[in-house]
Amino acid sequence: MTRRRGARSAVTFPPKRSLFIYSQCLAGATSETFSTAAPPPKSPQKRRKLRVAYEASAGSDAEKAAEAEAKKQKWEPKDWRRQLDNIREMRKARDAPVDQMGAERCFDSQAPPEVMRFQVLLSLMLSSQTKDQVTSAAMTRLREHGLTVDGILEMEDATLGRLIYPVGFWKTKVRYIKQTSAILRRDYGGDIPKTVAELVKLPGVGPKMAHLAMAIAWQDVSGIGVDTHVHRISNRLRWVKKETKLPEETRQALENWLPRELWSEINWLLVGFGQQICLPVSPRCGECLNRDLCPASRKR
Repeated sequence: MTRRRGARSAVTFPPKRSLFIYSQCLAGATSETFSTAAPPPKSPQKRRKLRVAYEASAGSDAEKAAEAEAKKQKWEPKDWRRQLDNIREMRKARDAPVDQMGAERCFDSQAPPEVMRFQVLLSLMLSSQTKDQVTSAAMTRLREHGLTVDGILEMEDATLGRLIYPVGFWKTKVRYIKQTSAILRRDYGGDIPKTVAELVKLPGVGPKMAHLAMAIAWQDVSGIGVDTHVHRISNRLRWVKKETKLPEETRQALENWLPRELWSEINWLLVGFGQQICLPVSPRCGECLNRDLCPASRKR
């Protein structure tokens, strides 16, 4: 056939089935001819990220705990470390009433351990709404009559009332002391509970007493003991993020930011400081080393 000059020749493609057969034959010939050739490469796989052993996986308990702790420590009072150092300096003489007549000084150190722990708890129960001088005198009279669980239970209510008078709410405390002593003999063999949860179930025992009992009687710092002095001073120094109305609210606010290693000394420091310098009425701001750091002093 004559082809016209300049005209493009038509390209004719073989059918798809022919191409398929041809490719299969070529593949067969190649595999037979080059039997020593390396196998075809594997299809690429998605690369997996290796996790180092000490790295916490996303969403792990450790990571969540760290995030929760970071949130806890997010807020802290301004200048609190300087304020704390100044309070330590003002308390270094250890000559406040709490230093001589507090719960740590009211028990018989020669008594059996369970008796000592009972006396610690009893002194804390008496101390509520009561000055240390009055509590100490009442504890001395009780110890002279044999201050044990059995001794309290064998004592007439009138006698117990006479011995603890004039502690605050002494009539109510007579009832609480008798009820608590009965529980201790029945359920704890004359000893006191070893947990805050069990201590606060006892009649007349609140969170402050429970945490102080754990620290003094069991040498276990379970929390901060917050009384009226600690509550007042924490609010004056703005050691709470927002003003608190109750001591238990103050305890929770302090424990949210104050390093745990400082919990054991806060009660002792602030109680004595409150008894001598940061008084409830007419505080002695002129004698206070924190007079230029305390938000409350500038308002007086």
